[in-house]
Amino acid sequence: MPFKHNASRRHHIPKARRRVMNWAAYEAGLRQRGDLTLWLDKAALTGWHAPRRTTPGGQPMYAEVAIELVLTLRLVFHLALRQAEGFVRSVLRLLGLALCVPDHSTLSRRGRAFAGRQPRAGRRDEPVHVVLDSTGPQVFGQGEWDAEKHGRTPRQWRKLHLAVNVETGEIVAHSLTDKDTGDISECAVLLATVEGQIASVIADGAYDGASVYDAAAARQHNPPPHIVIPPKASSVIKADADTETVRNRHLRDITEKGRMAWQKANGYGRRSIVETTIGRYKHIIGPKLRARSTTGQKAEVAIAICALNQMIRITKPISVPTV
Repeated sequence: MPFKHNASRRHHIPKARRRVMNWAAYEAGLRQRGDLTLWLDKAALTGWHAPRRTTPGGQPMYAEVAIELVLTLRLVFHLALRQAEGFVRSVLRLLGLALCVPDHSTLSRRGRAFAGRQPRAGRRDEPVHVVLDSTGPQVFGQGEWDAEKHGRTPRQWRKLHLAVNVETGEIVAHSLTDKDTGDISECAVLLATVEGQIASVIADGAYDGASVYDAAAARQHNPPPHIVIPPKASSVIKADADTETVRNRHLRDITEKGRMAWQKANGYGRRSIVETTIGRYKHIIGPKLRARSTTGQKAEVAIAICALNQMIRITKPISVPTV
């Protein structure tokens, strides 16, 4: 086989080795992530019951913070709704709190109200560097083999678009769409959701489109965000008599210095942070969506992202490459 015969002459890129510098603090933070006192917020326990409403309609028994607490524990500890109900009931009983726990039907119905929530990222005064990417979580359905064997409906996918803060690793914006929605079309939605000023927008070649540059310019005029998106290999410099576009400048730099030198000069390597965030989401929360309805899936993603942001605020590894 030609591939095997030429294997000895191929250029092998060595795997990067990194060392965690804050191992003691990072290890303590990892233990704290599993501590129930972290997730059982005192404010939620104090305001467990919903306040008396003054408008016509039924009186809810549980406040939103109570519903969110149970649903967060469900996602963090990988529980079904009924098991989450029993888990929280046992914890409250051990704490000596005479509080009723929402049943699984109430959790499923009230949980859809979190569908429009955006991440609770930490507020910072300086402009943020944003990295964009998307992933495809699975939804309920038959597997690929079962669909091909028996002709049943195959497993469906959703598309989760993320915007991550480079400095903190927090998810600052997200959007859940169907699997056919393109990355470029959701870029304007993500950038509009990010709070504060944006210093730069970093993404891979899938976001190379005029609408992305227009969305960044419309989001912030002075100063405009610095766009770091590698143009396609077949791209050519377009003459513009009025102004020099950022994309044309990238093309000239790649032509003169090479693509690797352009990536290093513009900090394109920071894009790996969003890939790490996607890996964290699938490892901690899971690669599948548990809810059946689209609204429930959006609410599930919103609560999961809030939990991930809370985890990374507690502890984050500081790693440096080893010599």
